[in-house]
Amino acid sequence: MIAALNRSVPLAVPRLHPNDVDKKRIEKALQARKRYRYVTPQVEPAERGYRIVSPCCSRNVDPTGGVVDVARIEFVEASQYWFLYRKNHEEGLWMLHGEFSSLSRLLETLNEDPQRVFWQ
Repeated sequence: MIAALNRSVPLAVPRLHPNDVDKKRIEKALQARKRYRYVTPQVEPAERGYRIVSPCCSRNVDPTGGVVDVARIEFVEASQYWFLYRKNHEEGLWMLHGEFSSLSRLLETLNEDPQRVFWQ
């Protein structure tokens, strides 16, 4: 009986991201964005992170005003860095925008967006 208790059992490695706590942090932070404050973006789980989508009010990306990709956030466990991607809508590709040591710094960049590469 004791031998059975000491047996090694492989444990599942917990998935760090996406998770509900950081999803809520991102949703709350997006309320402070500078652009397109009159639409409600959605934060969706994605592989190793989150995808932000929003209605396209400017009609720059989608002439019909449909929901478009705004950004992708990925946590890289090996480096402990957050990667922020923007969508190249013409080519349908995610482009790395920057690497950040904290989620809060990444969200500041996303919310400011002075070159309008996210909120188009």
